[in-house]
Amino acid sequence: MPQPEFQAMVQPARLYPQIWRLLLGLLLMMFVFLGFFAMMAVVAYPIVGPLNYFGFIQSLQKPVTIGTTLFVLISFIGMFLAPIIAAPACHLRPAGTLFGPRGETLRGFGLTVLVLAPIYAGLAAAAWWFIGPEPNMALGTWLRLLPLAALLVLIQVTAEELIFRGYLPQQLAARFNARWVWMGIPSLVFAALHYNPEAGATAWLIVLTTFLFALIAMDLTERTGSLGVAIGLHFVNNLSALLFLSVKGTITGLALYVTPFGVAEASALGGSIAIDLLMLFLIWRLLRLIVIR
Repeated sequence: MPQPEFQAMVQPARLYPQIWRLLLGLLLMMFVFLGFFAMMAVVAYPIVGPLNYFGFIQSLQKPVTIGTTLFVLISFIGMFLAPIIAAPACHLRPAGTLFGPRGETLRGFGLTVLVLAPIYAGLAAAAWWFIGPEPNMALGTWLRLLPLAALLVLIQVTAEELIFRGYLPQQLAARFNARWVWMGIPSLVFAALHYNPEAGATAWLIVLTTFLFALIAMDLTERTGSLGVAIGLHFVNNLSALLFLSVKGTITGLALYVTPFGVAEASALGGSIAIDLLMLFLIWRLLRLIVIR
C-alpha cells in the first residue's frame, strides 16, 4: 500500500480517474508543449534570420551555444504549463493538487536545497581535483547569465516533476494499487526519454542511472506527499550538471566548465556514472533521514 501521505496526495485524482481522461490529458499536454515550441520557433525566425534559421533549429539537438541552450530551457515553459492545463481540463481538479500541500512542498524544497548544496559543492571540488575540467565560458558572462539560467533550470525540473512524479503517478495510483504501475511506468518513461544514442556503449547505463534517479524521486514524493523534495533534488542536480560542470557532447551552452572526456568515451564516463550511482544512493538515504518527518 502507498504511504498515507501519498494517498492523501492522490485523493483529488480519484474523483475522475478514468483511463480515457488520462489519455486525453496526455494528448492535451503534448499539444500544449508542441504548440508552445512551435510558437517559439516562429518568434525565433526573425531573430535568427532566414539564412541561419534551419541551421539553428537543427542545432537544438545538441545545444552547445548560449542561444540554443536558452531556447531549449525556455521551451520547458510549455511542458510546465501542460499538466497545469490538463489537470483541471481533463480531471476537473485544481492544478495546485499536482504539487501536494503548499507548505510541505515549500518546506521540502527549501530544506532539500540547503542539505544538498554543500554536498554538490564538495563533489564539484572533487571533480576539479580528479577530472581537471576545461573552461567553457568566461566567468563574467556566466555570472551575468546565472540568475536567468537558474530560473529556467527551476522551471525545467518543476515541469518534469509535475508530469513524472505528479500527474502521471497520481492518476495511475487513482486506478491501480500496484506500485510497479504508478511508480514504475512513469519512471521508465522518464528514463527512456533520456536515452542518448551518441553515448554509445554507456547509453543504457545512463538510462539505468536516470531510472534509479526517477525511482528515488518518486519514493521521496510518496513519503512526503508532495513534490518539494523531488523538485529540490532535481534542481540541485541539474544546476550542477547544466550550469557548473557538463559532460562534453551534452547540453553545455551554459556550463562554466566541461569534462575533458565526451559522452561517448565509455571508459571515462563509466567511472563517473558509477560514482553518480553511489552518490544517488547516499543522497537518497540522507534525505529520508533529514528531510522526511
